[in-house]
Amino acid sequence: MSSNVPISSGSFTAPTPQNTPLNHAPISLGLSRPTVPDITEDSETQDDDLGEDNDQPNLAGVREHMLGLVQDKLASLIGKSSGYIESLPIDVKLSVEGLKGIQVKQNDLHTQFKRECLELEKKYLNLAQPLYERRQALIIGSAAPTKEEITAGEEYSIKDNETYTRLPKDTPPSASGIPHFWLTALRNHLGLAEIITDRDAEALKQLLDVRLVYLEAPQFGFKLEFVFGQNEYFDNELLQKTYLYQEEVGYGGDFVYDRAEGCEIKWKEDKDLTKEFEIKKQRNKNTNRTRLVRKAKPTESFFNFFTPPVLPSEEVIDSGEVDPEELEEIEEKLEIDYQLGEDFKEKIIPRAVDYFTGKALEYDFDDQDDDDFEDLEDDDEEGDFDDDDDDDDDDDLPASRRRLPPKKGKSGAGGVNPEECKQQ
Repeated sequence: MSSNVPISSGSFTAPTPQNTPLNHAPISLGLSRPTVPDITEDSETQDDDLGEDNDQPNLAGVREHMLGLVQDKLASLIGKSSGYIESLPIDVKLSVEGLKGIQVKQNDLHTQFKRECLELEKKYLNLAQPLYERRQALIIGSAAPTKEEITAGEEYSIKDNETYTRLPKDTPPSASGIPHFWLTALRNHLGLAEIITDRDAEALKQLLDVRLVYLEAPQFGFKLEFVFGQNEYFDNELLQKTYLYQEEVGYGGDFVYDRAEGCEIKWKEDKDLTKEFEIKKQRNKNTNRTRLVRKAKPTESFFNFFTPPVLPSEEVIDSGEVDPEELEEIEEKLEIDYQLGEDFKEKIIPRAVDYFTGKALEYDFDDQDDDDFEDLEDDDEEGDFDDDDDDDDDDDLPASRRRLPPKKGKSGAGGVNPEECKQQ
């Protein structure tokens, strides 16, 4: 995935649109998973000589415990002053404050630079609009490809694959359209593939276009528009998802996400794909009569994308009303949500045909850092687990679960105010 602007609260760290790191912090990388040295044959022989009743301490366990203590100590020192700055003479401290004043001006200049970059992105998005309109015409079958477009496309294919065979020239191009173009493209995205269910696929077959719109000042951010044809699931012809940036550029030099806003989907009766229904039998305590009750419960669905996660306010978090594990889950969902928004903006919309053909998968896999993966064999000491003849367990793990964006600490409160979806 592409890689992820602090979500709005205080000291929390948050994803940025251009520079989302896909690797853990150095301390976490270096200490969270201590390695266990290989046991040589010599040491095995020595252990055998000591006898079965050898009561030697578990050195691996001691080492792991000591590394845990070191990690906790280092973590407790982060952000604490060594006392050096406080010990400086007054005249030196004045110079330090002067440097901070210069840094303020530099920050203002950089903010101006990033805003002008954003305006440049808007300019070239407008220049690309005729190309996007032409792309949609070919997808929905309202126009046929020209010979010039076909020739350029074949040259593009040959450049990517020297063994590509040109198509026969005896078949004239026609306005045939490309069935299920967007469904196929979205399913070829590593992250989206995990959240698109079979039920979602039936609705996404009617997805006609996905568009990017930049917000106008005084707001900063972008909007994703999903254009649908008539379908049996909902009445909306347009679903929207808006990502808003904070006005100031973050410490890392990029715009900072403030919040995401989804929209209301007008589901048709019994067609809500974000819920599943079950029939339960209830018995009246007084009359002993039974009845069948139909209850709805949330379920996984691509269309949950239009209901962004909401982080509790700082007051609620500070009061301890939210369970730490629940908070951690919300933060992870926020990171994934911002990541998907950036992928739509930077990858899927500009290079939709590459996702349709699967070419983009090659680059998505290349973008993954080796540090995103763990060597399972090195983590487990022999004897901790029983042998299992079934080698297919790893195949059941979803691909994107192995490559979720790493958590970067607590994120700020990003309230999500649903915005009414437009009808066309």
